[in-house]
Amino acid sequence: VQLQASGGGLVQSGGSLTLSCAASGRTFSTSAMGWFRQAPGKEREFAAGIFWSGSSTYYSDSVKGRFTVSRDNAKNTVYLQMNSLKPEDTAVYYCAVRLLGGWATKPDDYDYWGQGTQVTVSS
Repeated sequence: VQLQASGGGLVQSGGSLTLSCAASGRTFSTSAMGWFRQAPGKEREFAAGIFWSGSSTYYSDSVKGRFTVSRDNAKNTVYLQMNSLKPEDTAVYYCAVRLLGGWATKPDDYDYWGQGTQVTVSS
């Protein structure tokens, strides 16, 4: 599975951005896709996830109510709509694929990773 993340950029506090993650390869074997983020000097943390089949989504407490994850199976693409952005949302955002199993928030539970896209929120 190959993942290509895009859509990052510079936005003012309170603004919005939408990230995309296009998947190719053995996507039919994918269980779930997750969005993680990593700020400078910090560990990579889970932000949001979605199951490849069905419509279940899950979010970290820090983004719940502001971020929305969705997918377009026809395009093999997952999106992360980010609203009401805060300076503390500044990070490199990564998409990742989990091949087996259900709900997971640890980076080690994911099998393939995209290259990351920078999101910078100015105050």
